[in-house]
Amino acid sequence: MQANDSKTRRDAGPATDAGCDARKADVARSSASGPAPAATRRLTLGSLHFKEANEQVRRVLEQADDVELDDVRAQRYLGCALSEGKRLRVHGTPGNDLACYMDGGVVEVLGNAQDQVGNTMNAGEVIIRGRCGDAAGYAMRGGRIFVRDGCGWRAGIHMKEYGEKRPVVVIGRDAGSFLGEYMAGGVVVVLGETGDYLARGMHGGVIYLRKPPRAGALSDEVVLSRVDDADLAVLEPLLEEYDRLFADELGYAVHAEASAFLRVSPASSRPYASMYVR
Repeated sequence: MQANDSKTRRDAGPATDAGCDARKADVARSSASGPAPAATRRLTLGSLHFKEANEQVRRVLEQADDVELDDVRAQRYLGCALSEGKRLRVHGTPGNDLACYMDGGVVEVLGNAQDQVGNTMNAGEVIIRGRCGDAAGYAMRGGRIFVRDGCGWRAGIHMKEYGEKRPVVVIGRDAGSFLGEYMAGGVVVVLGETGDYLARGMHGGVIYLRKPPRAGALSDEVVLSRVDDADLAVLEPLLEEYDRLFADELGYAVHAEASAFLRVSPASSRPYASMYVR
């Protein structure tokens, strides 16, 4: 019976292909005659509850690749799991966990953002044309976050590299205390000053500093050194991208200063080995 079914499918092949071609032609004619999808869609969030706001955003993203969100008022989880080819531009202040679990695309905020931007982000790019709150890049596994201004505490906490992914967080001004806490991979760049308890528990990745850390901020878990050629190969393109995004707004550029940066790196990849019984 299976052999007969297989023969029937083989015999029906040319007719099926012809029908498929005809349907494709019908779709093409329909698409050509129908209205083109909007290049950009706008959505006003206002005082919408975050659940309703996110439902509406998801529906609009099914219809357009480029979406402008107006009057955003601290709604959480905007851009969650955003996929490749999609772009959100946020006018207002998004709430916590902007771009969490992001898988691609671009989220751009024309202003400030709250806590945990890029929480567990996998890919894509977040651009903040202002400052952000605490724990930016929390547990990031890939993608890039560019913050024009400063950030709160614990930026880069638990960042890690996954496969060939190497997450990046660039902070344009000051970063609060506990920067890079428990960092296991990735790259953090800070152009301003850093706070206390820098890189506590860090056992992977690298932090690049434009300004020296404050006295007593570093522990013996990490090593402070000048950047070398290998560092510059990583750092210079990130500074050039920062300048491309923000130099016109700020009135200055920073990429020419790359060679003056300092590197913070872990002294050991197993800082807690002595705590375990062998």
